[in-house]
Amino acid sequence: MWRTLAHFKSLHYSRFTNLLKNAGWWKWGVGVGLGLLSTLIFLNFLFPLQVKISYSPVITASDSSVVHAFLSPDDKWRMQLQTSEINPLLKKAILLKEDRYFYYHLGVNPVALGRAFVNNLISGKTTSGASTITMQVARLLYPKERTVANKIKELFRAGQLEWYFSKDEILTLYLNLVPFGGNIEGVKAASVLYFQQAPSQLSLAQAVTLTVIPNKPSSLRIGAKNDRIVGFRNKWLRYFAEEAAFPAKEITDALNEPLVAVRSEAPQIAPHLAYRLWRQFPQQAIIQTNLNRVIQDKVAQLAYNYLGTLRAKNIRNASVLVINNQTKAVEAYLGSADFSDQQHGGQVDGIRANRSPGSTLKPLLYALAFDKGLLTPRTVISDVPVDYAGYRPENYFGNYNGNITVEYALATSLNIPAVKILDQLGVPVFVNKLKQAQFTQIKKTGDQLGLSVILGGCDVKLEELTALYAAFASGGKYAPLRWQKQDSLKYQQQLVSPAATYMVNQILTQLQRPDLPHNFQNSGHLPKIAWKTGTSYGRKDAWSIGYNKKYTVGVWVGNFSGEGVPELNGTDTATPLLFDIFNTIDYNSANEWFAPPSGLAQRSVCTVTGQPANTFCQNRVLDAYLPGVSPVVKCTHLKPVNVSLNQQFSYCTTCLPESGYQEKWYPNYSPEILTFYEAEHIPYEKIPAHNPQCPRIFQEFAPIITAPASNMEYLMERAEKQKLMLHCNAHNEVKQVYWYINDQLLQATPVNQNLFFTPKKEGKYKISCLDDQGRNTDSFITVRFLD
Repeated sequence: MWRTLAHFKSLHYSRFTNLLKNAGWWKWGVGVGLGLLSTLIFLNFLFPLQVKISYSPVITASDSSVVHAFLSPDDKWRMQLQTSEINPLLKKAILLKEDRYFYYHLGVNPVALGRAFVNNLISGKTTSGASTITMQVARLLYPKERTVANKIKELFRAGQLEWYFSKDEILTLYLNLVPFGGNIEGVKAASVLYFQQAPSQLSLAQAVTLTVIPNKPSSLRIGAKNDRIVGFRNKWLRYFAEEAAFPAKEITDALNEPLVAVRSEAPQIAPHLAYRLWRQFPQQAIIQTNLNRVIQDKVAQLAYNYLGTLRAKNIRNASVLVINNQTKAVEAYLGSADFSDQQHGGQVDGIRANRSPGSTLKPLLYALAFDKGLLTPRTVISDVPVDYAGYRPENYFGNYNGNITVEYALATSLNIPAVKILDQLGVPVFVNKLKQAQFTQIKKTGDQLGLSVILGGCDVKLEELTALYAAFASGGKYAPLRWQKQDSLKYQQQLVSPAATYMVNQILTQLQRPDLPHNFQNSGHLPKIAWKTGTSYGRKDAWSIGYNKKYTVGVWVGNFSGEGVPELNGTDTATPLLFDIFNTIDYNSANEWFAPPSGLAQRSVCTVTGQPANTFCQNRVLDAYLPGVSPVVKCTHLKPVNVSLNQQFSYCTTCLPESGYQEKWYPNYSPEILTFYEAEHIPYEKIPAHNPQCPRIFQEFAPIITAPASNMEYLMERAEKQKLMLHCNAHNEVKQVYWYINDQLLQATPVNQNLFFTPKKEGKYKISCLDDQGRNTDSFITVRFLD
């Protein structure tokens, strides 16, 4: 027993002494390791890893497909592939072919390195390599002549890559840098330029094709050596079959798949948007837009074909913008119908061009007027000649309609009612709303705008107008357009109430209107949309903007040169294209329409005035209104007048006799309507002249001097003895007016008759008009002579 114990102690003592003897070697190993690590850290500090890759700027659609690309700064097609885009088939093939132990080594495969060293030593030349994917990335990042010294540097760089990057990141770098012949580098560029598809969509045969080309990019060039490439491809496919790397059927299909690929041009879809975003974000390698490839292609084809029908009329350009109303994403962007048409400015971006909007701003005006309680859709407004300090707006066709409803005025896009409503609302109120809707030019010049702004007297862009109409499709809430995927909807502005928005939507959906294209009159293919047209002064711009719950589409047609065309108008030039686009991109929509919002109600109104019906109103109709906001004054289209029994005279309370009179109801026309009726020879019922024996002097309803315009300066030719016209609008019962110049009687004339006088000297003139009821109005002008 003791012997056994002594033996045990002796045995452990000898082992302990051996450990002590070997301790020096252990310390030496640790010291060498620490020294090597310190050296590597020092070298890393001295020669830091720099991964600076200049990629080709790429514009992608919502599905991540490439729609446009530009050369990299070093003139390469090198499109950045993201790790999430790597095709699993391609990844597996690359790893099996190039570095099957990629995920297990630290940048260098010692077994492969040793095997290559032995083989090359025996043969006396390089017969096999041992480069891992990490080492190949190092060589692609720092290309140098293949020498032993450079190989050592490559090993060092490979170690740095493994230290700073994950395996997936290193593999992604490799796939972004491998050469494919010419100036094509990286799997993504090769996939797009050779196969016209994203890397994630590659078939097994295509994926393996892209694994064999980088070994000999000069001799295995797609389009020139396809047969040879197929030979190399099939060799590796058979190897993968032996390894059972892929299902046998997939291998068989890949072996039989022909290679018909050729190098193609980089995609050039939506070039105007691509250039716009490229200039805006020059440092961004991938710009992800919200473009819908299908919609973009359809819109581009429709516009190109449609413009072909307009060229005979000397109309050369068209622009289209399509917005998704739910997301505010721009799903189609067509700056011009033909980007390659250099002769007619095809490269001009019509979506960003400043143009006169014509009548396209009117829906916002009417919605604001509804919200301010100025009127409702059935409110009656006069469409007759007016003068605002020399500004005399005219309707598109030069005609006048007398009394009309507000909804008719908007649906038929009459100019004079719109100017009247803007005058009531106030230009600053309207301009401020346009500023809230991000109208850039109006932000700069809004303080200088007048009443003409509602008829196109300002500059706007198609993108601004379309975004404004998208607000009408969103309950009156405005939000900036989303050009890129990462754009948010943080800024939102309630321009008009949902109730006012709904009223406008209903008006703009009516089909009984003059801006329905003539060739669509009997068509069963009218889309269910609200739309508004516009034509600028001089017929230089034709607009048509429409929307439903899903999309808002803005269309502009004209000439980028600014040349006007007699046949150009929003109705027959722009709207047919708008309808075609809606029928194409949303043909099978559920036809769901906007529902009436809370805060909107209906009431009975008089058809003559559109005001809440009075007891004498015989004809009534339902009208939408905003409770607590819309006007509540009852209708006064008739008024009782005390007249003599023979109806020759009327009486006021001052001169009313005790007997010998009767009460009769007469139409209560406004002075401007009376003037219009007289000018157009429209018969109407007149109130008898007031009792000439009445001593009362009236103050209300004084005549309104419409010409000459008050507070204006008139430049006249002295030698030609030019004349100024005098005209006024008077009350219904007025029969005669008296004109005074500088308090001197000029002449008495029947009401509504024009009178002319010749100024004899320069200076200020006081013009007075006195009616036969003793009511007077003064106006002042200045006359200057051109000598």
